[in-house]
Amino acid sequence: MAPLTLSLAPIAFFAVFFAWPVATLVGRGFWGEDGFTGQAVVEVLSSARTWRIIGQTLGQAAAATVLAVLLGIPGACLLYRRKWPGRRLVRAFVAVPFVLPSVVVGVAFRSLLSGPLEFLDGTFWAVLAALVFFNYSVVVRTVGALWARLDTRAQDAARTLGATGRRVFWTVTLPALAPAVAAGAALTFLFCATAFGVVLVLGQTRYGTVETEIYFQAVTLLDLPAAAGLSIVQLAIVAAALLIANRARARSERALRLRGDAAEQPLTGRDWPQVVVTAGVVVGLLAAPLGSLLWRSVAVGDGFGLGNYARLGEAVPGLAVTVWDAVGNSLLTALLATAIALFLGAQVSYVLSRRPASALGRRALGALDAAFMLPLGVSAVTVGFGFLITLNRPPLDLRTSWVLVPIAQALVALPLVVRTLLPTWRAIDPRWRQAAATLGAGPGRVLATIDAPYLLRGLGLAVGFAFATSLGEFGATSFLARPDRPTLPVVVYRLLSRPDNFGLAMAACVVLTVLTAAVMAAGELVGPPNRAGALS
Repeated sequence: MAPLTLSLAPIAFFAVFFAWPVATLVGRGFWGEDGFTGQAVVEVLSSARTWRIIGQTLGQAAAATVLAVLLGIPGACLLYRRKWPGRRLVRAFVAVPFVLPSVVVGVAFRSLLSGPLEFLDGTFWAVLAALVFFNYSVVVRTVGALWARLDTRAQDAARTLGATGRRVFWTVTLPALAPAVAAGAALTFLFCATAFGVVLVLGQTRYGTVETEIYFQAVTLLDLPAAAGLSIVQLAIVAAALLIANRARARSERALRLRGDAAEQPLTGRDWPQVVVTAGVVVGLLAAPLGSLLWRSVAVGDGFGLGNYARLGEAVPGLAVTVWDAVGNSLLTALLATAIALFLGAQVSYVLSRRPASALGRRALGALDAAFMLPLGVSAVTVGFGFLITLNRPPLDLRTSWVLVPIAQALVALPLVVRTLLPTWRAIDPRWRQAAATLGAGPGRVLATIDAPYLLRGLGLAVGFAFATSLGEFGATSFLARPDRPTLPVVVYRLLSRPDNFGLAMAACVVLTVLTAAVMAAGELVGPPNRAGALS
């Protein structure tokens, strides 16, 4: 099937459910009752508060990116180049924070930063730690995907010539990994710059970002022109980060095509720095907040028990459903969102894996690639409000339909599916397809016999990421979920608003965390152990 034909359905979906709502909401900031006016947006962009928030956003994102890269490179080596018992389970656990609801993570860190660590609550360092918590796996997977296939002959030659292990790493290994490091850093910066829930909970107004300011202007002040101006700023930041990530990723994928799977090596005494750093991150940064959630969920009065879990099936004042009902809603919604994201993402990644001979074709694919990454960086407030003001009349009057929620979640999961499957598509030697076609195989037969066996290598991880992301999506869902069909993250947020439901909210968070971890573990266990990671 021609790439142009395959791209029609994803482009139509993207145009109707992303480009149209976002453009309409941004347009509301420029067009009023008197027609076109840009005065309000100019006022926002000339405000000292706006530029302080922009600087704060960039500063926090840059600091978190540097720390995530420094901690993630040792983790990539240990989890993708070394062989040891339990490694794949640890890789699955490392991926869990990336798909957890941001509000839940913010509350988990706040509960952790009590007692002796209370002085850190509401500080820059708390926000920084939470951002690294979210994005550590981005660096680990992006760098690990290339490191797992890095040809070791150049390193062996350097050691034979007398170079020490440290010198081999700095002069041979790290330059070879540079494209993946740059791609991981660019993606981490993008996710940190657009963080919402965790900054809202931990940073409050003192460490607000462009994302939280959009929410404040649109929801609290109902100032759409101001929100539109900030959305434009955010889009510029996202576009710059995506441009850097795309160029770095292209170099990384070219490197992947030049290398085969490298043999994994057992742990040795020389690996103790990676072991110490990675163990510290996994235990101190990743497991501690999640452990705090578990501890708070079983704290009942002055002791411990399962009373909060027993209440998961009980009616709660202010909620139309029980927590278990919300779990069922989340699973059904995530299943539909995953099916949509996988159906569209497989087509998009296939089209993007083509190698046009013309410069115009390459630029068109580059533009398509960047477009389908935008949902990761555009404010969920913008998308949610955009849905409400565009999908409110025939032929797409969906305001009261529950299907809006899986559509919104599929938009968020779609870039992750594309990023997971794209390296696998591009790693397939096109000469195999040409040989099969020469022997009389049709496009369908080539897809089934040449492409499909390799595609299965990333399919499990793509499903895992899409399903787990949909389970934890909160931003757009909080605006679109119907009162009688809320998802679990929405119920958790509502429970947190009442102190007497705090323990129940923690139990619900643990349930959501376990579901997410189980989905990611299942995705990790599908396919060969040396499969490339997502987001590469």
